[in-house]
Amino acid sequence: MKSALFGLLAETSLHPGSGQTVGVIDLPVAREAATGYPVIVSSSLKGALRERAEQVWGQDDKKVDETFGSQENAGAVAVTDARLLLLPVRSLSGHYKWVTCPYLLERYQRDRELVGVSGASSLLPVIPQHSQAVAAGQGHLFLEELSFNLVTADLKSLTEAITPLIFHQSVQKRLPGSLTVISDDEFAYFARHGLAINARNVLNDKTKTSENLWYEETLPPDSLFYTLLIARTGKEKALADLAGLFAQQPYLQVGGNETIGQGWCVVSWQAVGGERE
Repeated sequence: MKSALFGLLAETSLHPGSGQTVGVIDLPVAREAATGYPVIVSSSLKGALRERAEQVWGQDDKKVDETFGSQENAGAVAVTDARLLLLPVRSLSGHYKWVTCPYLLERYQRDRELVGVSGASSLLPVIPQHSQAVAAGQGHLFLEELSFNLVTADLKSLTEAITPLIFHQSVQKRLPGSLTVISDDEFAYFARHGLAINARNVLNDKTKTSENLWYEETLPPDSLFYTLLIARTGKEKALADLAGLFAQQPYLQVGGNETIGQGWCVVSWQAVGGERE
């Protein structure tokens, strides 16, 4: 195994923070500079993986530095940014939908080709136009306050390509009925303006008055990200060691607010050749 796709499905709200104030939001999520899409930056994800390795292997185990690097040597595994693939969006005509767009699917296809996953082509048979949604069903679909005309298409190849990123079989079964593809511009609207903004406060212990009120942005549970794990030449065993970290407990905490239960993801591996580990 020289590389792998690493899926992260949010089990709780996520706050992969950027540390920069934007407008009235004191703590927004990290976003890609060019697209504005939420992202889990590679340094944050690598740190979460390293912390998990220290918990399982032991902080002083030499495998930790060999795998993730130290001041003296580079790590055996390269970890890319975790890219958004599916965003849950509230639907006024039923349960929420997992929404994506042609650009994200094109990028996912290219990433699959980069790590050598077989069958990494023709993921999307129909490109939706403005106010169109490619999804199961007929008629109209309401996402938040926007209305879309449903376009019927065979999304079997797309669901098969996404399924290995999802650990739970029950969630995999829901994917065909919830998967929705809209135009790039309309997806960008939901990615920028559709996330939850939560008010948090620090109260004075004696007077119970506010000492610090702030607003932070979070991604909803069931958001789906993926990252690429690429082993350096001759270091392929390091990927198998990483996969073993999640053999018993396939969960990883990513981002901030761990003490209030945020950031927990269930992980799934797809090695080159499409085999799950």
